[in-house]
Amino acid sequence: MITGMPPIGTRRARPLIAAALAAALVGAACSGGGTGTTTPTATGPTLTALAASYEVLAGEPSRVIVGLLVDVGPDDRRFVSFGTVRMRFSFLGTQEESLDEPEPGAEAEAAFLAVHGTPDTDRAQPIPTMPSEGRGVYGAEGVVFDRAGFWEVEVTADIEVLGELRATAAFEVTDEPIYPAPGQPAPRTENLTVDSSDAPRAAIDSRAGTGDGEIPDPELHEWTIARAVEEGRPALVVFSTPVFCISQFCGPVTDLVQELAAEYGDRAAFIHVEIWRDFQTETVNRGAAEWLLREGNLTEPWLFLIGADGRIVARWDNLFTREEVEPYLRDL
Repeated sequence: MITGMPPIGTRRARPLIAAALAAALVGAACSGGGTGTTTPTATGPTLTALAASYEVLAGEPSRVIVGLLVDVGPDDRRFVSFGTVRMRFSFLGTQEESLDEPEPGAEAEAAFLAVHGTPDTDRAQPIPTMPSEGRGVYGAEGVVFDRAGFWEVEVTADIEVLGELRATAAFEVTDEPIYPAPGQPAPRTENLTVDSSDAPRAAIDSRAGTGDGEIPDPELHEWTIARAVEEGRPALVVFSTPVFCISQFCGPVTDLVQELAAEYGDRAAFIHVEIWRDFQTETVNRGAAEWLLREGNLTEPWLFLIGADGRIVARWDNLFTREEVEPYLRDL
């Protein structure tokens, strides 16, 4: 167990917004095309938006991601996938003072970010999908929020067959990062590796706790972050728990990093940090805690790119794609 820290469980430690997203995504994934429990309104299909960003900062270009679900019939909730949607942002106020009327802010077009392994498609319009057909979030890049506080995003989606639907979701924008952020020195973490003899194999990669106990991606468990920083080697670090991830994004994003390692392994160290030392006792790995455990909240997955100077170059939360990450690796 981490010294000075109580065991933390994802179910109770995850921030409320992320927990809502995870629960909704899993609910949709389990609906199987008609076994869910959500009933749409009498006026027709109902769109639900769920803020999926773990941290949004004021005063600088931000990446904002939102998950969309649509109730297309009685007990039939589906993902909304593919194409693009429009996002309009409004300032709602602060903890101390809420506004009588929201103040309009930025607008942006948001592209669909598919979970790694989603079948390729050239669809230009959002559609309702089952998990096997399409799963992901919509992401807007470069959105600037002029102040900290609570904001609302209104998402407009022109969904095939269903027509134009709107939904809103609230989220918080902060003045200062609580998670490691671009420009900051990377924590020199001594994360577990294949050479860590004092830890269970599943603490190195949760997938090693199933089957024959072998670590499925040993190339992601050869370096510590501390060693990469000390040797001046760039590092791409994914924090994830492939077996226990509530949103079910962790396995696919870890697979993506493993594929990138096969192609760009000569340019950087590629590192996977497992979240749990022991999931059953809710004991977090020290390496994951150093980066992601804040005030009793634990978020995952995350991806960080560390430069040769030991500073963080870029970061991606929750869900990320090859198209977002690969250009940074090409530029190393």
